[in-house]
Amino acid sequence: MPKYIYEYKNWTEFKWQETAINTVFGEVRNLQGKVLALMSTLGFSTREEAKLSTLAMDVIKSSEIEGEKLDYDQVRSSIAKRLGINMAGMVSVSRDIEGVVEMMLDATQHYTQPLTHDRLFGWHASLFPIGRSGMYKIEVGRYRTAEMQIVSGAMGKEKIHYVAVPANKVHAEMDQFLEWFNKDSSIDPVIKSAIAHFWFVTIHPFDDGNGRVARAISDLLLARADGSSERYYSMSSQILLERKQYYDVLQRVQHSSGDITEWLSWFLFCLKSSLQTTELTLRNTMRKNQFWMTYENTPINERQRLMINKLFDGFEGKLKSSKWAKMAKCSTDTALRDIKDLIEKGILRQEQQGGRSTNYELVGF
Repeated sequence: MPKYIYEYKNWTEFKWQETAINTVFGEVRNLQGKVLALMSTLGFSTREEAKLSTLAMDVIKSSEIEGEKLDYDQVRSSIAKRLGINMAGMVSVSRDIEGVVEMMLDATQHYTQPLTHDRLFGWHASLFPIGRSGMYKIEVGRYRTAEMQIVSGAMGKEKIHYVAVPANKVHAEMDQFLEWFNKDSSIDPVIKSAIAHFWFVTIHPFDDGNGRVARAISDLLLARADGSSERYYSMSSQILLERKQYYDVLQRVQHSSGDITEWLSWFLFCLKSSLQTTELTLRNTMRKNQFWMTYENTPINERQRLMINKLFDGFEGKLKSSKWAKMAKCSTDTALRDIKDLIEKGILRQEQQGGRSTNYELVGF
């Protein structure tokens, strides 16, 4: 009895139960339309900022899934420079971050171009500019020539989670994958994104970086699904939140005989959550824009501006005068004067529930 999905004959003729995924698939497609419609109502600079933030988070979170932390300011600066977005506070960027950004932007900005062996080799070389993964020298810009196992645990107590496709079969498997990727247009690109992700990590063609390349491939197909290089939601951010389930589902389905319903369902629910988060963020951005348009001629000092923006950007806990003083770096007396002034202008009000301390909230936004 085969142990892994790729050991079955014609293993890439994946099967799934349409009825099990139809509802969530419809919800995903509906949310994609909503998000794109919301974006179109925002001004140019707000859209640029949203795109920059999303791409930066996608790069950072995709690396974080693999346990690698990247510098946010460097990632943002690299993306802004490559997309020609004017941004204050640009910083110098290390070569390894430039490489990760290069791969992500090539995938999302050139989503209509075919995927080839050479393009994938370019992505891989960008991820490992000095030919090493940490301390170890790896094969870069080509498919692996050694066997590959996914292992966890301390030395001597390793647990083998997965043994990838044998090295001598990788090139032939990738030929088949790329032919399907570039030619099969009968599958909706959202479903295709999920299948491509699973198929690629099952082959595990590279010495390292397979997860990040798989997520870039997914993002390329999601850009095709949107018909746009503008990225406003980050699948990698959501995968990071659900990292344990991500690996658990992958492992279970890689041990299956060809039915990938569980993987497709998980992928679609993950994408749905990502889109819902983005929709909430965009609606909040719209409220914030509306607020500043309403009060553009109202005198508001810098401390007040700072705290109002923090209230819109997901303020944690209750707003009290002591918290205002701490965050705005001023005395409690000054904080109270700022708050009282905003209450008189109809911008803040005291929360209805009483209690020992007084809390404040925005009016009508």
